[in-house]
Amino acid sequence: MSKKKKFRLEENETIDQCLKRMANEGYTPVRRMEQPVFKEEVIAGEKKLVPCGREIIFEGKPVG
Repeated sequence: MSKKKKFRLEENETIDQCLKRMANEGYTPVRRMEQPVFKEEVIAGEKKLVPCGREIIFEGKPVG
């Protein structure tokens, strides 16, 4: 009965802190996903999506 859970890297949190949070909840990381984050800006009269960061998500499975 393996139930995976996703852990999002919170703002002002290091990767190590996120991994420790996973371990405290009884999960071990099995996958790391990164997605770009965009914001909409008006450039020369046109709306464009501009990258402004990234979102890191770890997928974990229960230990044991």
